[in-house]
Amino acid sequence: MIRIDYKLSPSSLDSKLDEFWRLSGEKILDIENNYDASKGSPVFTDHGKYTTRGWTEWTQGFQWGSAILQYDATGDPEFLEIGRQNTVQRMAPHLTHFGVHDHGFNNISTYGNLLRLMTEGKLEHNDWERNFYELALKCSAAVQAKRWTRTSDGGGFIYSFNGPHSLFADTVRSLRILALGYQLGHELIEDNDKKVSLLERLILHAQATADHSVYYGDGRDDYDLKGRVAHESIFNVNDGHYRCPNSQQGYSPFSTWTRGLAWIMCGFSEQLEYLDTLADGELTPFGGKDLIETLMLKAAQATCDFYIEQTPTDGIPYWDTGAPFLHRLGAYLENPADPYNDYEPVDSSAAAIAAQGLLRLGHYLGETGKAEQANRYWQAGLTVLNSLLNRPYLSEDDNHQGLVLHSIYHRPNGWDAVSSGHKIPKGESSMWGDYHIREAVLFVQRMSKNEPYLVFWQKKG
Repeated sequence: MIRIDYKLSPSSLDSKLDEFWRLSGEKILDIENNYDASKGSPVFTDHGKYTTRGWTEWTQGFQWGSAILQYDATGDPEFLEIGRQNTVQRMAPHLTHFGVHDHGFNNISTYGNLLRLMTEGKLEHNDWERNFYELALKCSAAVQAKRWTRTSDGGGFIYSFNGPHSLFADTVRSLRILALGYQLGHELIEDNDKKVSLLERLILHAQATADHSVYYGDGRDDYDLKGRVAHESIFNVNDGHYRCPNSQQGYSPFSTWTRGLAWIMCGFSEQLEYLDTLADGELTPFGGKDLIETLMLKAAQATCDFYIEQTPTDGIPYWDTGAPFLHRLGAYLENPADPYNDYEPVDSSAAAIAAQGLLRLGHYLGETGKAEQANRYWQAGLTVLNSLLNRPYLSEDDNHQGLVLHSIYHRPNGWDAVSSGHKIPKGESSMWGDYHIREAVLFVQRMSKNEPYLVFWQKKG
């Protein structure tokens, strides 16, 4: 269980945040100057150098988005230029990529961040540039919403790149592209000019995820532990009935792949914040605000509680809570994670994502008058982030292009680099892990400096 440090505050991390951004800028420039873009999007490191894996091009937005976040945090225009120019020149294929469920990753990280900076006044306003970003996000939202499987209960979900039978836990974080598309006044238009609400698709997908990806300890199966997450949920596409849990990147359907858990934590916590900006009348056609908030909060709290309880004391998880050799580590939940062990790897990228989920849930509960619950999640988030900002996780090696060490991509497929003399992957980084710690650090930095609260949507007024 995480040993929550209740003495931490955003301002107590200031010196670490400054050092973090110094290292972050060096890593971004190293990749910009030395990575061969003709090989495809950088995905994860192999012996400290970013390489690619042609599964899907889901990480390119994190590459250029990292430069945009660097500018946001430091004001250094060199990084704005890197992020803005590469978004314009290289990201267009991702807007109309009909083969993936990752639009909220690629396009919010680039076009979305640039639009946010202009809305906040950190980018000089330009009507044509703003319209360009907005049009890009509208297109992306509609393409994401088009990936739709109807379920037997009258709902549905955005299906993964595996096909119409497949609901991924990851996609709940990608829902923010639908939210932003809806806020920009867009909708999906299907055959015979049938108009489909992007907000409705967001809510129905969230409902399907909460119902099938998250467990609540109510006896659904013999492995039903409250807060556990199934990476993939399988449906019969002929009649829309749910069939079974599955896992692509975890150990089994009946254990919890911790990055999938983290996506749920972060995605639902962020959507709760977005939901709070909507008028009651906007949500009445979909069951009403109270019902939707209840299902999202139930999923967010169950998964955040599970993470706190099933993670080592420093807040860094092993890659799967049911990984087969965890027992060789002894009382691993009663000690800090050991990324140098010989049996099971940790996943720092899961921690980077989870930290933001815990922080956002804590902030949300605090804003809605639940101070005692809020403090536990908030401080847990700071505890996880603090661990990532120290050795052995923060990469200080000038020859290593990664920012956060000990990330795992696909353990079952054996895609992660294993150094000579070692038995398991360790010491490597991932583009999503590096991006998400930058996002979490920017979130905390803004809280420390009393700057505007970091959100993906456009604030009204």
